[in-house]
Amino acid sequence: MSTRTVIVLSAILILIAALVGVLFYPQLPERMASHWNLNNQVDGYISRFWGAFLMPLISLGLLVLFMLIPQIDPLKANIAQFRGYFNIFILLLIVFMVYLHALTLAWNLGYTGFNMGSALLPALGLFIFFMGFLLEKTKRNWFIGIRTPWTLSSDKVWEETHRLGATLFKISGLLAILGAFLPEIAFWLMFIPLIGSSLFLVVYSYLLYARRERTFN
Repeated sequence: MSTRTVIVLSAILILIAALVGVLFYPQLPERMASHWNLNNQVDGYISRFWGAFLMPLISLGLLVLFMLIPQIDPLKANIAQFRGYFNIFILLLIVFMVYLHALTLAWNLGYTGFNMGSALLPALGLFIFFMGFLLEKTKRNWFIGIRTPWTLSSDKVWEETHRLGATLFKISGLLAILGAFLPEIAFWLMFIPLIGSSLFLVVYSYLLYARRERTFN
């Protein structure tokens, strides 16, 4: 997917989200629910203005940031090799943010007959699953991927770490989707595999680097 297409589609989605906030602003409560605990109970609130416009503003900031990253990375030539997948990642992130915004507005407009966690997990799981595809394609750079001192020091360590990371993130994404159907253990299916995979990959990248150092020294 081209960068121009991503910018246009993302801008349209962000604009729609902002316009929806404007349209329903008078009907929203002064204090809007903004966070839900594991029991689907509201345990955090923000003002009406931020409830209506925070997600579109964050989405816009993320879009600008991710468009800037490939321009300032010293290894931007490597990013160019997987830019199409990175562009899809950006668009999916904006879609997820707009989806979260829509769920939040719906809840605060009185449509509370759904479980927020169950509604979010399939979308979040699909996003994590796609991150696995992105990890498969990434080349060594300073901003995108599993960036440890050891992956950044060796193309070989980068490639092997990301090959395993791609599989682990895909599994984590599928488990997150499964959590939508098993709300009692959804938290564990979502966070434990993802956090565990991330920590394991840091250690794994070090072990790969140390093994290569012993081999060549």
